[in-house]
Amino acid sequence: MTEVVAALVWDNDTFLICQRPTSKSCALLWEFVGGKVEAGETKEQALIRECREELAVTLTVGDVFMDVVHEYPDITVHLTLFHATIAEGVPQMLEHNDIRWITPREIPNYNFCPADKEILAKICDTYK
Repeated sequence: MTEVVAALVWDNDTFLICQRPTSKSCALLWEFVGGKVEAGETKEQALIRECREELAVTLTVGDVFMDVVHEYPDITVHLTLFHATIAEGVPQMLEHNDIRWITPREIPNYNFCPADKEILAKICDTYK
């Protein structure tokens, strides 16, 4: 099983989503920023590193919002989504096709990665 981390970053009533690049699996689907945990890293360290690499921001990582296990045809992921805030920087598209700030009501307008579906349902329930 592959350990993956992601950030739920809020700006008032909107949260950050990123569109995967065409060169990666699940191309052009939307997701939360994050990535794989590397050997020797804590989940929090991995999330901070991934956000620096992908968005050029430094995060302050908070509590876990939710975690899910999802089986894709080629990989099983254990995804941990953390509450996080941007401590430094402005998000830049260094890796993603697009980035957006959306409200929970806008979730149905975007096609997300399958592993995120359960998390998105909880966001809709929690932040009505």
